[in-house]
Amino acid sequence: MAWDEWEQLKSEAAAKQSARMKLNQLADSGGGASSDSDLVVHDDELGKLGNMAYDLREQLRVDGDYARPSIFDASVDLFNDGLDMGSGLLELHDAWNTQLATLKEACAHISNHLDFTRAQHAKDEVHIQTGMRDAAGHLMTASRIQDYLK
Repeated sequence: MAWDEWEQLKSEAAAKQSARMKLNQLADSGGGASSDSDLVVHDDELGKLGNMAYDLREQLRVDGDYARPSIFDASVDLFNDGLDMGSGLLELHDAWNTQLATLKEACAHISNHLDFTRAQHAKDEVHIQTGMRDAAGHLMTASRIQDYLK
């Protein structure tokens, strides 16, 4: 690899890194927000994701516990018959229960967090809209706000 190639690869990597680190910003022309903003989330999308996490949790609750009673019974029977496999199967049973509980809790946490985020965003919107109204309830324009700052 020639030195020129190395320098070109370094500059391309730096450009990619800066593009990846770019947050919502105004377009270079000074116009509105850029069309490729990466921090835009819509309320209905959050709702769908929250519902999917809840549905996954419920599916795990039902389907993930399907074989548990049989495995437990088999491990007890094998252990009572003097087979070491019974204690190994019981350890597997316990590990499965622990991992399943962790996964269900994570799904519930995701669902609850998205519900909270939606509610908080709605409260923030109301607060912002309320803050932009004058005493008579009329929406203040930027020029009216400017008058108050003088």
